[in-house]
Amino acid sequence: MAKIIVEVMLKPEILDPQGQAVASALPRLGFTFAKSVRQGKRFEIEVAGDPTPAQLAEVEKAAETLLSNPVIETYIVKIEK
Repeated sequence: MAKIIVEVMLKPEILDPQGQAVASALPRLGFTFAKSVRQGKRFEIEVAGDPTPAQLAEVEKAAETLLSNPVIETYIVKIEK
C-alpha cells in the first residue's frame, strides 16, 4: 500500500494570517527559532499497490479542482511508500 500526498500552500504573495498568528505566538512561548511561518494543508490518499500514472493524473486533477484554489494556492503531489 502506498500513499499519494498532496501538499497545498498559499502562494508567497498571499497574506497568511494563521501563519502570522503562529509566528507571533512562538516567541511568547519561548521558541525563538522561526523567522516566519506559513500554514498549509496536507492530504494523504491511500492506494492499493503502487500508484499508476493514471491514478497520479487523477490526483493532479483533483488537487487542481477540489483540494486547492489555484488562484491563491499551489500544490505538490508526491508518492510516499
